[in-house]
Amino acid sequence: MKKISAVAIGLAVTLAAGSAQAQSNPRYIQFQPSATKGALYVPDSGPAPKVAFLTIHRTSNFMNMIGNAELAKRGFMVLGMNPRSDNNEASVRFEDIALDIKQGVELLRKQAGIQKIILIGFSGGGPSTTFYQAVAEKGVSYCQGPNKLTQCSNNLAGLPPADAMLLLDAHPGNTVNAMRSLNPAVLDENDPSKIDPALDPFDAKNGFNPNGHSTYTAEFMDRYFKAQAARMNRLIDKAVAMREDIKNGKGITTDDAPFIAYRNRARLMDFSMSVHPGSVKPQKLIKNDGSISTEVVRSVRVGLAENAKADRTLSNGTMFLTLTSFLSANAIRAKDSITDIDWCTSNNSTPCALKQISVPILVTAMGGHYFIADNEIHYDVAASKDKDYVVIEGAVHGQTPCEPCSKITGQSYSNATKNLYDYVAKWTNERFK
Repeated sequence: MKKISAVAIGLAVTLAAGSAQAQSNPRYIQFQPSATKGALYVPDSGPAPKVAFLTIHRTSNFMNMIGNAELAKRGFMVLGMNPRSDNNEASVRFEDIALDIKQGVELLRKQAGIQKIILIGFSGGGPSTTFYQAVAEKGVSYCQGPNKLTQCSNNLAGLPPADAMLLLDAHPGNTVNAMRSLNPAVLDENDPSKIDPALDPFDAKNGFNPNGHSTYTAEFMDRYFKAQAARMNRLIDKAVAMREDIKNGKGITTDDAPFIAYRNRARLMDFSMSVHPGSVKPQKLIKNDGSISTEVVRSVRVGLAENAKADRTLSNGTMFLTLTSFLSANAIRAKDSITDIDWCTSNNSTPCALKQISVPILVTAMGGHYFIADNEIHYDVAASKDKDYVVIEGAVHGQTPCEPCSKITGQSYSNATKNLYDYVAKWTNERFK
């Protein structure tokens, strides 16, 4: 175990979620501000690692993300980080997460033997890490401009870039997820009980099935996705006007303001295979036995019909935000929530960032989830000349086997986690051994 320098280190802690994580004996690291923290994983035995991974999310605890221990077992150093907006969506100032990532990169660069650093973009870590790398490669001009809903500050100048990127079922942006989750049937933001029945996704007349996957017509989906974009644009206009009032001294507060949006559990792909059923083109699929085929990949996910109830709740169907957290991490301009998104109106946008990134990139998607098509887009738009894309058969978003999927398909996906990280290790070693 190597000595960690440059950052205050607390006592060694076990962030165990099973024997696999205990094997790597992670060490706690305190960054600044105090909400920013990390856990450093180093292999217990074998050659000293030359490659280090860094994983972080906008709000989630990634100190014990499953990949930390899996990669440490395969001979790599891994820093799992929690950001300054740890577990608090309302406190997010999205652009500032780059400063947290910077501290992590600088720490890893100082570790003895480390020659290469790879950023991991898992789920919402996708837009966070790709944003960082795009700014590191292109400078602050990337994250500033009249088209941006929020601007980065000049203190992001000179970010040290990583050497490669790994996307693990990354989503296209919390902004896009928020838009695709909005219930477009809402007619009045002040009274979300008023809805347009012709756009109600939970009405059987429109295709909803409370007992499994729903099936919607192409005509309904076309109207639905355009209406989602229209509702998002209305929310953005409202937030921008409120922000302008605060700037001009007309607001109730002087710095920020609460921002609430109701009924946001209406993402069709959650409960319908009508939307993003899989890849558009033939892609590599890692089968449970470890073999790799090339085919048009279909997701094996199960439907979440319970969203019909969650959409009307305060706890699970409502966004409690501030103007800043909404505009910086939950808002993006679009004309259609699926096919016509103005990707670079937000800095929280994986496709926008990938167009600026040149380092090698491995894009992966989980075959038991609904980001296969989005990650196919990520692969297609990435500017990197050295890029790869693979889908892991039967893996859920959290990179473990999808047991409910197995009950439907009759297939075992027991090796999903192993297959994913064996492939990641092989890809990494081929480039940086």
